[in-house]
Amino acid sequence: MSRLIGELLTESGLSPERLKKALDLQQKRGGRIGTLLMRLNFVTEADVLQALGSQLGLPVQEDLGEIDRELALTLPISYAKKSFVLPLRKENGAIIAATSEPLNLAILDDLQVLFSSAIALVIAPSEKILDAINRLHSEDLDHAEGVAEEMEEEDLSFLAAELEEPTDLLDTTDDAPIIRLVNSLLSQAIRERASDIHIEPFEKEVVARFRIDGILYNILTIQKRFQASIASRVKIMSGLNIAEKRLPQDGGMRIKIAGRDVDIRVSIVPTAFGERIVLRLLYRESALLPLDKIGFAADTEERFLELIARPHGIILVTGPTGSGKTTTLYASLSKINSPDKNIITIEDPIEYQLKGIGQIQVNSKINLTFAAGLRSVLRQDPDVILVGEIRDSETAEIAIQAALTGHLVFSTLHTNDSAGAVTRLVDMKVEPFLISSSVMAILAQRLVRLLCTECREPYQLTALEMTELEIKPGSEAHTVYRAKGCESCFQTGYLGRIAIYELLLMDDDIRQLIMKNADAMTVRATAMRKGMRTLRQDGARKVLEGKTTVEEVVRVTQRETQ
Repeated sequence: MSRLIGELLTESGLSPERLKKALDLQQKRGGRIGTLLMRLNFVTEADVLQALGSQLGLPVQEDLGEIDRELALTLPISYAKKSFVLPLRKENGAIIAATSEPLNLAILDDLQVLFSSAIALVIAPSEKILDAINRLHSEDLDHAEGVAEEMEEEDLSFLAAELEEPTDLLDTTDDAPIIRLVNSLLSQAIRERASDIHIEPFEKEVVARFRIDGILYNILTIQKRFQASIASRVKIMSGLNIAEKRLPQDGGMRIKIAGRDVDIRVSIVPTAFGERIVLRLLYRESALLPLDKIGFAADTEERFLELIARPHGIILVTGPTGSGKTTTLYASLSKINSPDKNIITIEDPIEYQLKGIGQIQVNSKINLTFAAGLRSVLRQDPDVILVGEIRDSETAEIAIQAALTGHLVFSTLHTNDSAGAVTRLVDMKVEPFLISSSVMAILAQRLVRLLCTECREPYQLTALEMTELEIKPGSEAHTVYRAKGCESCFQTGYLGRIAIYELLLMDDDIRQLIMKNADAMTVRATAMRKGMRTLRQDGARKVLEGKTTVEEVVRVTQRETQ
């Protein structure tokens, strides 16, 4: 007679009191005891699987090992995900199948009917099974290039109805080539970590490009005759007007692929050769990074943590579009977020949802601007306010008044460096004495690509490169790395990005210069003399640490040093 799961779990460390609580709950609501114990956080899935293995006499495998791809793909993805089961391989005339639901006897019957073979079950964690299912079916989805080659003229008339929300693209079974092409582009972009998809019409062709780690790459050339159908398909998916081809349109969609939720912002503008489409991909699970993971040097992080802990004042983050300002601001808010603080943001758009924080979407159509929203927010008794961007003098003045009346304010400006933010505020007709008394610090930043650790090549830094990085020549030889390219990084040599920073702290000397209307160069020179590390110098540190290359640092900081 097999032993009870509760008994086995008690032997492995579960307290009798917790088991009794779960048994009482089982009497009231029903359900399996193992599932109830996991929901109560009394045991982990691994604990339950080990107990099931002992009870049923089945092996437990943390690692699924080598998987027969053709065999695994025989099982429909919807059934495999619903039942948490995956055929692994054939051994000794039987099919080995992994499941996290060994008590579901219907699974065994279904597999025997499907494969007409003996089935040997092994127990594996549900997460490992789902990851393997998603990976195998994602690889099976045609690359966009292959789909584009298959498309024929007669297929152009068919366009599917709007997708249900959210739909996992791996589960779709549509054979219409246009639909498969768009799905394949999305799937490939997500697989290759693209942040944007560009579909650009030219005189005789349409070119699809991906932006990966800030750089655009040509991916696919599509015949001109498919242009209108691709635009219509994207419009259907994002809820836009198919008939309107003369005016710009903005929309959005939410999709799921391989179990990953992705929000997509869609922009369509008319050009001389047809409608140009840009899709911005926002990955939900990678939204929030902690402050210690985004690129701060230890001393800069220490100073910044002290700044965001202050009760009032303005902290400005500057840099061009796509330089990671929003990520830094979200990381800052997450660090100081607590139940005793009322944090409200005004954004355009809201890129990621922050738990426990009130977020307001700017809407110019109903006159909900940054300035109007900021006025309303001040009546909501906030402790911390994030203004997505200071675009005009009205917003700047309200933000400064908020800081002077006891609020901590975060915001962004589009300037090339930290000192340029002061000049920009003065250009917005903000009085210098208000700037000097409210702004605590200005943080400039850029993003550089991280070297792929699988294929990077070491070499000795040359004298010319040392000059470019503003490193003083000396007897010491510096070993740094250059990009090479491998399968892990899609032959680019880079994998991911990291920020480089320039933190300008407002002290008495800098405030005096601002009061005297000093230019940005004077403010910058004074800050450097007092120890401010420039963007290029911070980039040089990351080169010497083996994180990025000389070329990357020069690429994103060259305007400031020429």
